[in-house]
Order: sequence, then C-alpha cells, then structure tokens
Amino acid sequence: MAIMLAAIALTAMAQQRKVQNKPYIDLRPLHFGIHVGLNMQDIEMKNLGPQMLLLPDMAEPTEQLVLCDADTWNPGFSVGVVGDMRLSQHFSLRLSPTMHFGSKHLVFRNFKDLNDAAQPRETTQDLKNTYISLPIDLKFSAERFNNYRPYILAGINPMINLSGKDQDFVHLKRYDTMFEVGLGCDYYLPFFKLIPELKFCFSLPDVFDKKHADELTDANKQAFARSIEAAYSKMIVLTFFFE
Repeated sequence: MAIMLAAIALTAMAQQRKVQNKPYIDLRPLHFGIHVGLNMQDIEMKNLGPQMLLLPDMAEPTEQLVLCDADTWNPGFSVGVVGDMRLSQHFSLRLSPTMHFGSKHLVFRNFKDLNDAAQPRETTQDLKNTYISLPIDLKFSAERFNNYRPYILAGINPMINLSGKDQDFVHLKRYDTMFEVGLGCDYYLPFFKLIPELKFCFSLPDVFDKKHADELTDANKQAFARSIEAAYSKMIVLTFFFE
C-alpha cells in the first residue's frame, strides 16, 4: 500500500514538474491568430398555415397549404482571424472576424397537391449563404495545467448575408445577430497555441425576407414564398485557432 501511495505521489510530482510550452503567452495584453473550421447550418421555420391565393391557371382564389422545413444539417467551411485582449487572469475579450460558406436545404410539402400515392408533393431548395460575421465573446479560462487550459465563452455575433437575391422561393434578410455559447481548450505547443473549439449559434431576430415574395416573376411560386411567417437560423461551428 505504501509503495502504491508513493508511486501516485511521484506521478503527481512528475506532472507538476512538466516543462510548459509558451509559458508567458497568456500574459500578453493582446495576441492575434488565424482560424479555420467547419460549420453546420440549419434554420427553424414558423409556417403560416392555410392561405388563399389566386394563381395564374385558376379563375378564382384557392386554399393552399404549404409547409416548409429544413430537413438536414448541411456542412460548410469557415475561415477568419482572431484578436484576444486579456482582461484578468481568467477573463479575456475575443474578436474573431469570420467568413462562413454554407447552405440550408429546404423542403416544401404542398398538402393541397397530392401525388399518386396520396402524399403531398415535395419541392426543394438549396438556400446558399455566405456570411461575414464579427463575433464578440467573453472567454473564461480555467487554471492552466501543464500545456492544457479549458475554457467556456459566450457572446453576440452580428452577421451580414452576402448572398444576392434570386428567383428561388425563400430569401433571408441581409443582416442577422446571433447569440453564441461554446467551449474549447488551449493546447500549448512549442511554437504556437492550438485551440479546438465547439460553438453553438442561435438567431435572435426573424431573418425571413417577407418582401422577396413580391419580387418573384413566377406567380406559381407565391404559395411557397408566402407559406413562411418567420425564420430563425442556427449554426454549429467547429473551429481550430492558431495563435
């Protein structure tokens, strides 16, 4: 028993004596880096329900019931830079301008237009998005243990949608603001710091562009474009920072 306790004590002492890489990097008031990552985009639709529409091939308005949903999480790519300002031993303020490339896959089901199997006909749209985001996060880091330091963060992420308008069913507004939370860990390597991070982002305002329906040249798309009352984007981002 005494031998086992001695071995445990020696192991703990060996861990405490491990050489630290970049021991003073976190004491800098400012430090910068780059980051790359993957994102998964989704959107939550609030459907309007039954609506009366006058379509070109009909003599009088008819009731339409179209429901829209994003049926998959689509992978995308993210790249950007990062600046970190030290506030105290455990807190820092981080600014990380980022470009997100991705898309959302939408499915429209028309319950007033059934196929031969008595199922609603489906129409799909790949809603491609390119965002410029400027997230501002407050980061809380635990005590450093050897060459590892876990952390959590939360912040606000203003975003600009660079995707131009087209003749698809749905278009999103130019501006969005997301609330985000995440967690990660600083890995101190001999020449730089590697930081894997997982972050969850949620839209605060309604991002559905209601004016887009009036700009469609194909009136048959009206039932799809007007079937949505509101939309809220979601995104999961896996990022690798190099500082």
